[in-house]
Amino acid sequence: MSLPSAVRAAIVDLDGTMIDTVGDFEVALRLALADLGLPPVGRAFIARTVGKGSQHLLRQTLAQVGAPDSLIEHAWARYQHHYLAINGQHAEVYPGVREGLQALRDGGLLLACLTNKPLAFALPLLRAKGLAGCFAHTFGGDSFARQKPDPLPLLQTCRALGTAPAQTLMVGDSSNDAQAARAAGCPVVLVSYGYNHGEPAATAGPDAVIDRLDALPGLLDAASRPIAGRAT
Repeated sequence: MSLPSAVRAAIVDLDGTMIDTVGDFEVALRLALADLGLPPVGRAFIARTVGKGSQHLLRQTLAQVGAPDSLIEHAWARYQHHYLAINGQHAEVYPGVREGLQALRDGGLLLACLTNKPLAFALPLLRAKGLAGCFAHTFGGDSFARQKPDPLPLLQTCRALGTAPAQTLMVGDSSNDAQAARAAGCPVVLVSYGYNHGEPAATAGPDAVIDRLDALPGLLDAASRPIAGRAT
């Protein structure tokens, strides 16, 4: 592990990191596809496809069921309609998330949520699960000109937090988060249970992998302690 000793803030991903939302995606996609006379897709496909924004998920879903990309605007309208209606109803907060966020705040870290999910989906979900108050800022996939894995959203979030990238930890679940963090100059920790396109989180090259978010404060505490025998 090579986490810096002076982390002042954390940027936390949403889907696959704080909340298991595959159930929401599955229901909203099934209803939207049914409106278009198309068959549903399975949970395994959804889990390995999410993470690059809802428009990407929908385009990949249309391709998966053999539908033309020309249906994207109609499909997007139906998907938005259904997703907003069921947002959070088939989603669960992962174990350790509430405790981990509270411990990070108690430790004095500033927190921001940064997701590729549209902000109109992300904010109601965080409110429904009682997590919205944990964050000084929340940004979605449509908050900036580009999405993760581009570093722009992380750099803009650091600016909003008032912290340097090197002192701002990215916490996510996928290579999108790791790539964006590396390009932005942020340290990065990934959770082991997320949606990393079917690959183990460690393959994305993070500074550390954790099994629960409430393990993160201990990692940061260990990184901040002087090594025995070294002058401070």
